[in-house]
Amino acid sequence: MVFHPPVQIVAKAGDAGKYKVGLPAWNMIMRGFMSGAYIAMGAGLATVTSTGVADFLGPGFAALVRGAVFPVGLIITILTGAELFTGDAMLAPMAAFIHKISWMQVLNLWVWVYIGNFIGSVVYAYIMAYGPYTSWDAAGAVTVNAFGMTALGIAKGKVSYVGGAAMWSLFLKAIGCNWLVNLAVLLGICADDAVGKFFGIWFPIMAFVSSGLEHSIANMMFIPAGIFVNGLLGPEHASYVANLSWVTMWTNNVILVTIGNIVGGLLFVGVIYWVAFRKEIAALK
Repeated sequence: MVFHPPVQIVAKAGDAGKYKVGLPAWNMIMRGFMSGAYIAMGAGLATVTSTGVADFLGPGFAALVRGAVFPVGLIITILTGAELFTGDAMLAPMAAFIHKISWMQVLNLWVWVYIGNFIGSVVYAYIMAYGPYTSWDAAGAVTVNAFGMTALGIAKGKVSYVGGAAMWSLFLKAIGCNWLVNLAVLLGICADDAVGKFFGIWFPIMAFVSSGLEHSIANMMFIPAGIFVNGLLGPEHASYVANLSWVTMWTNNVILVTIGNIVGGLLFVGVIYWVAFRKEIAALK
């Protein structure tokens, strides 16, 4: 396995960011759509495989199961060239530091990829909610199964951040999440072969999910899936969650998580690694 030294990893991250900001908007949206769906695939798998685990093995092991399977989304994203906003929160600024591209180009990439990620995540959330999370009889009556109830519970928890202390906790979880996600991106860059990339990506992503941190794009699947399931239950159902909506998705979670993810990727990985290796990077030119 070919292993690139740290300075080359940082330089390659800047090169990747420069390439990404040069894509046309339609391509950013398309690649963002793909990555949003891929991250949602990992989220859906994590929901299904962790269902019922806590009842027998405890909440820690259930968290480990979720973390063990969730990385499939970022692995597919990186190996197939899709675009993920949270990775671009580090890669695009790294390009600005190294190649002196404009910050308007960085923002342009972020906006279009974010939109694409959202669309892809919601589309796959709908597939899961009306597919594996439910059962339908011949008359068209729906029953939300155990997987769907797990999805509802996850979504309920993610819109439960109310008040200053809770929001601060959410913000910190978002920072920690994208710190790990972008370390996974760098480890994916450090290897040239698929196996090396797989393991480099897998461990940090497993760590963030198992630790209970918050990822804006993953939440664009977790929360909409819960919203769809909640709608199928209806307000007359005992498990119906009254404050679970498209509004609370943003106000109680995704907006602040997005900001925290930017801080985690841009500051704790992008800026720190640029400052640490800028002299060595200059020597490579």
